[in-house]
Amino acid sequence: MVDKKQEILESVFGYKAFRLEQKNIIDNVLAKEDSLVIMPTGGGKSLCYQIPALIMEGLTIVVSPLIALMNDQVEALKLNGIAAAALHSNLSNEENSEIFQNIRSGKLKLLYVSPEKLMSGNFLRYLSDLTISLFAIDEAHCVSVWGNDFRPEYIRLKAIKEEFPEVPVIALTATADQATQNDIKKQLGLTEAKFFLSSFERKNISIESRPGQDRIKQIISFIKEEKGKAGIVYCLSRKNTESVAKKLIEQGFRAAYYHAGMNAEDRKQIQRNFQNDDLDVICATIAFGMGIDKSNIRWVIHYNLPKTIESYYQEIGRAGRDGSDAKGLLFYSWGDFLNLKKFIDESESEESFKKIQRMKLDRMWQFSSADSCRTNLILNYFGEYRSESCGHCDNCLNPPIIFDGTTYCKMALSAIIRSEEQLTNSLLIDVLRGSFKSEITTRGLDKIKTFGVGRDVPQLHWMHYLTQMINQGLIYLDMTDYSRLKTTPLSNKVLFEGTQISLSKFVANKKKEKVKKTMIDMDNIDGSLLDRLKDWRNALARERNVPGYVILANKTLEIIASEKPSNERELLAVDGIGKVKLSNYGSDLLSLVEQSLN
Repeated sequence: MVDKKQEILESVFGYKAFRLEQKNIIDNVLAKEDSLVIMPTGGGKSLCYQIPALIMEGLTIVVSPLIALMNDQVEALKLNGIAAAALHSNLSNEENSEIFQNIRSGKLKLLYVSPEKLMSGNFLRYLSDLTISLFAIDEAHCVSVWGNDFRPEYIRLKAIKEEFPEVPVIALTATADQATQNDIKKQLGLTEAKFFLSSFERKNISIESRPGQDRIKQIISFIKEEKGKAGIVYCLSRKNTESVAKKLIEQGFRAAYYHAGMNAEDRKQIQRNFQNDDLDVICATIAFGMGIDKSNIRWVIHYNLPKTIESYYQEIGRAGRDGSDAKGLLFYSWGDFLNLKKFIDESESEESFKKIQRMKLDRMWQFSSADSCRTNLILNYFGEYRSESCGHCDNCLNPPIIFDGTTYCKMALSAIIRSEEQLTNSLLIDVLRGSFKSEITTRGLDKIKTFGVGRDVPQLHWMHYLTQMINQGLIYLDMTDYSRLKTTPLSNKVLFEGTQISLSKFVANKKKEKVKKTMIDMDNIDGSLLDRLKDWRNALARERNVPGYVILANKTLEIIASEKPSNERELLAVDGIGKVKLSNYGSDLLSLVEQSLN
């Protein structure tokens, strides 16, 4: 088994060594034990069931929530010489018939289905007459109300263990906190499943959080620095996706927008253009999500605050899937927070679900405005506890400057009390800075003792400091009273008992150093050869109507352009080149390398 496992990894998939917990997970599946796998995006979850599927006798059923994701995985498997298919609503009668014929004949090794298809009609009963080796449930967090993408149809998947008690089940997801992990096991009936947790840390992604002022200006500056690299701008509303895309196009960027309000064909074309590198930037709502398996996305920007840490971490995981350096930039504001809070409060969900979502939103806000290591906050949230600096978040690369902020706290608290706790965040700043706008003078706020005491502190600085005061529990934001600021039991300790408060200084648009060198020597890459390799790959991808990365990942092409293999043995040593791809593409690749040397 061990030899077979390694042989398939190298000859079929083109990789030389297992990553993270892959080897142990595969061994557990081969022992016919259930598994719950938490592995970050790009960590190689699919190999954990694809390799056992090729070793074990019978058919592996893979439950996946999106047609686009299923189709991409199936095409990638076929290009590696593996018999795979996907059953979904977009197939013709002829295509359906061919798949069922291949199932009956035993030709197929992997069959991808949606949860709806698996649980429809008598499909489970139909499978009971076949030899089923394994059930793999991808995006397993969808089964839990604690997850960031709860889907009721996933709950019915518990029937798998009831109908097939002897067949192993592997449930996989990239983002699940401890409550979600426990709920996945409960909902799917995997009470005896072995738990595999690969580190949630994405060391190749540098993360940064900024206050949401002048977002467009900052985004344009950021993208210009990235020099044509592919990226996604996630927006909260459809309107924002369109307006941001329009402004980027006006600046000369190859950009487009994507949201659920567009017709299906337009969405497909936009996604196809992005995957084929005909577009560099997609401005999208979260509708542009799990179906995206593009390996060379180099950055993800959140134009608005995400609703949960799970959503945020899953979305930045679209970048850097090839293991090369990537960036995540998050913008946050109280306006975003209040909008998301309003969505929760006005939804038709049960109050218990709303309560969970409010808690998760609070944690997301704490993350966005934190002054400590952001990676550790994420790891701790997911139950992977650590205290040392990560070295790839903004707070570790540029530690905040801490100062005694007690005087600023007293100014703010005094103004809140003297205004009888009737000030919102922005109005408090106006009072402290001595604004004579009509709302201030009409309400007589210009007459209170603390009016204008903080006029020397810029507005953005005050916003930064007030956020910290709220996070430290010195001020309470009363959502039930139009988001007005109120004092807390800790307020009196600052005002009257001598408690000292530390704050971090405001730093505009913190610059980060490069996190680390990638494993590929970028300085040694032949740019001209890399361009020709990409042109060859993209032409082949268009001919076969598949995304370019399904043929060969960008990282594989970069290694070839750097190392310039001169024969099949050297080409086979390149990560991403297995025996099937060597047979299919080897002569073309070696020819392109040879041309670059002449």
